[in-house]
Amino acid sequence: MSVVATETPATSVARSTDAAHPLIALDHVCVRFVQRPGMAERLAALFGAPAAELVVQAVSDVSLTVAQGEVVGLVGESGCGKSTLGRVVAGLLAPSEGSVRFRGEDIATMSERRRREAALAVQMIFQDPFASLNPRMTVAEIIGEAPRVHGLVSAAEQARYVDEIMQRVGLDPSLKRRYPHQFSGGQRQRIGIARALAVKPQFLVCDEAVASLDVSIQAQIINLFLQLRQDLGLTYLFISHDLGVIEHLSDRVMVMYLGRVVEEARTEDLFAAPNHPYTQALLQEVPRLDSGHRQFEGIRGEIPSPLAPPPGCHFHPRCPHAMAVCREVAPPLAEIAPGRRSACHLNTTR
Repeated sequence: MSVVATETPATSVARSTDAAHPLIALDHVCVRFVQRPGMAERLAALFGAPAAELVVQAVSDVSLTVAQGEVVGLVGESGCGKSTLGRVVAGLLAPSEGSVRFRGEDIATMSERRRREAALAVQMIFQDPFASLNPRMTVAEIIGEAPRVHGLVSAAEQARYVDEIMQRVGLDPSLKRRYPHQFSGGQRQRIGIARALAVKPQFLVCDEAVASLDVSIQAQIINLFLQLRQDLGLTYLFISHDLGVIEHLSDRVMVMYLGRVVEEARTEDLFAAPNHPYTQALLQEVPRLDSGHRQFEGIRGEIPSPLAPPPGCHFHPRCPHAMAVCREVAPPLAEIAPGRRSACHLNTTR
């Protein structure tokens, strides 16, 4: 006999809000990290040395919506702000500006009880399955602690509930008394997925969830995500630098560069005809069976420092089509076709 929670916080939130709203919506979100001058810098300032704050604009004016049951892929080079944005969506990081709404309701203005309920409905799966698991807890404790604490299952039901969750993610329940170091990388990632599923979420933020795994194990975990989506009706924000994974999993793709979204489109449209020069450069370097004997080259130049991003379009120092206006004015993320947005001045000059 299976253990079923009669009412979960996630379903409570869903029933009490308008289902027509996006599951998650971000409006003009910015995230800044400020490093204030240390003791040495303040002492040096007494003798005339500058002691300015260091400000990293990790995410700059990003708006996105994710509908119930949708899989949105988020891609870009390392350091572009993908993981920071994922942590904002998961509620692990508060935005410096802008708002995050869950089913149409601003999380910042929710009651404490409602905010906890919404937090359970959105869970995150991290890149490193070893660092994200408590090495002093057994698998049974890792998976079973949160649902018991939040009242989803009773103490008497906890053991059976953990067994069911482990079976769902492809783990042998007889191993639940072991510790994380006794499992392989792929098994540890399954434990991380099981921990997230244990609180019956509606939305999973997957931050490079297969990046640290062998290719064969990656395929197994990707298939698991697809199966869970089908069985549980889950919604995903899938963050990855692997465009092949994004193409396989996602319904819609957002491309980030240095804190800004530069293009957004349905997966098939973006991969068939990328609009933004940065997206074009990324897709040109994806290995294909039909690519023949061509020389692959990386995008020229280095990604600028987020401490001192270039003015105008952030991509203009590396863009082969850069114009004078690109160096002065940041292009808005504007609709160029139904369901497609791009932030490029070329779209207004063609």
